Amino acid sequence: MGIMPAAFLGHGSPVNTLEDNRYTRAWQAFGGVVPAPRAVLVVSAHWYASVTAVTAMAKPRTIHDLFGFGHRLSTFQYPAPGAPDVAREIRDVVKPRYVGLDDDAWGLDHGTWSVMTHVFPQANVPIVQLSINGTKDLAYHLDIGMRLAPLRERGILIIGSGNVVHALGRVDPAQRDTGFDWAMRFDEAAREIMTTRPADVLSLQQHPDFARAVPTPDHFIPLVYLAGLAQHGGTVAKILVDGYALGSLSMTSYTLDCECPPSGRDDEPAADPLPDRSVPPDQTNL
Repeated sequence: MGIMPAAFLGHGSPVNTLEDNRYTRAWQAFGGVVPAPRAVLVVSAHWYASVTAVTAMAKPRTIHDLFGFGHRLSTFQYPAPGAPDVAREIRDVVKPRYVGLDDDAWGLDHGTWSVMTHVFPQANVPIVQLSINGTKDLAYHLDIGMRLAPLRERGILIIGSGNVVHALGRVDPAQRDTGFDWAMRFDEAAREIMTTRPADVLSLQQHPDFARAVPTPDHFIPLVYLAGLAQHGGTVAKILVDGYALGSLSMTSYTLDCECPPSGRDDEPAADPLPDRSVPPDQTNL
């Protein structure tokens, strides 16, 4: 087996779990061309903790960490098996960095299942999640990303799930499929770095729009993991699909070492990413 591809998927609204649109078709296309992996390691924006840990249970539960998205999503199940053996490999490959084994606390959150239901719809590929340690700076996460790179030669598919631009406090429902100028500027700056010199991803912290585009680091950090993988492999990322939602969310996704077919027209309308307007956007955990 050669080196396994890797990806960062801009997951956007949990509504995408149930949708057929150009974003979900791009995720499906990615799943259709990657070699069958031993397991998938997902770095999800929605496991933001005070420790670095990896799920190590044989049967991870589906976590419904979202609000205001209706019965179908609040009861959605993605019954992929876990991979305790892969969790132990992850613990060992990043040494001397510490990664704890989580036997029962977490599972698969919506940052994972909202995209994996399109990547591998049969839920038959083992999945482990790596937490994002919120006490660490971005340089720590870039280093962990590089340390994880040897797993790609062992058949492990590594996916980051987040959004390059994720500013829930600034969403505008009237801007369903467009981005504010500042969101587009930052997203384009990230694109230039990821596709030409991903080792410089940390320089985005000095971008004039960083504070607005990344008010909290949780959704941005999964991109840093992909940059670490790219830096280790001496390669650059390619755009899988791009676009915007609600003015202040970037839907851009990237791949490493993978060629995927086009996913659809850029002007294709998307479903309403906020179906229940009675719940404030910053309380949805989108």
